[in-house]
Amino acid sequence: MVQLKIFIELTRLNKPIGYMLLFWPCSWGLAYAYNFNKDLNLFIYYLILFFSGSILMRSAGCIFNDIVDKDFDKRVKRTKNRPIAAGRISINQSFVYVILLCLLAFLILLQFNFLTIILGLSSMVFAFTYPFMKRITYWPQLFLGVTFNWGLIMAWTAMTNNVNLEIIVFYILAIFWTLGYDTIYGAQDMSDDEIIGLKSTSIKFKDSLVLFVSFCYLISIILLIFLFNNFFGNNMFTFFLFTFVLSLCYQLIKLKDYKPGNYLTLFRFNNFSGLLLFIGICTINL
Repeated sequence: MVQLKIFIELTRLNKPIGYMLLFWPCSWGLAYAYNFNKDLNLFIYYLILFFSGSILMRSAGCIFNDIVDKDFDKRVKRTKNRPIAAGRISINQSFVYVILLCLLAFLILLQFNFLTIILGLSSMVFAFTYPFMKRITYWPQLFLGVTFNWGLIMAWTAMTNNVNLEIIVFYILAIFWTLGYDTIYGAQDMSDDEIIGLKSTSIKFKDSLVLFVSFCYLISIILLIFLFNNFFGNNMFTFFLFTFVLSLCYQLIKLKDYKPGNYLTLFRFNNFSGLLLFIGICTINL
């Protein structure tokens, strides 16, 4: 029972916001492709596979991140009690969990076409280099955006077996969405991170945090409008897209309060934003 509790803490399974933010871009790619493919059974089947894969890969990524950051985590109030940092589990056992989770994710990956498998394997490079970015650049959130939204392209290729300009535009707008919300997330650790020498966009733009996040969200909105402009009208899609935009504006309004307790709440709010956009894309042809 103790080991199960440690495993849940390691993988953050008790904090679903992480794997949901990894899953939403996958769901967007699938929903967008479904409007051209129209295979409902395949759409639902792939939703289940990508959801499962998101949980597995996010769990593996959390453990690997904790292994890499164990010495830093000990010095940050929010992370000092994590199992590896607190010495409640060994590095070797943690690596075993990472390998097992990755193997399970690989079994899921094998259910897709060859192009998607290749894309999935290439994502491992991003996933396992991301934890080192905060040591060498003030832009680890941008690297996270590149990593976390890779599933959007994979979801598209799983349904269509091709890559086109539209899905690249979608990928870029998703990256800016992640860059914005993870800058909000990083703001809660700014004081500790500066002391121990870690970098982030939260620190780089700490004097203009609202302006920077506003810029990121604005780029996402502009690209979203550009991508879906042919579908606007008196329909459900327009309603949900407008609501998605409002959800981002709401975050910016609340962010102006600059209350440390707000940062995590606003970050989690993006789970709702991701759901809104998913529903919106599903209603394009309604």
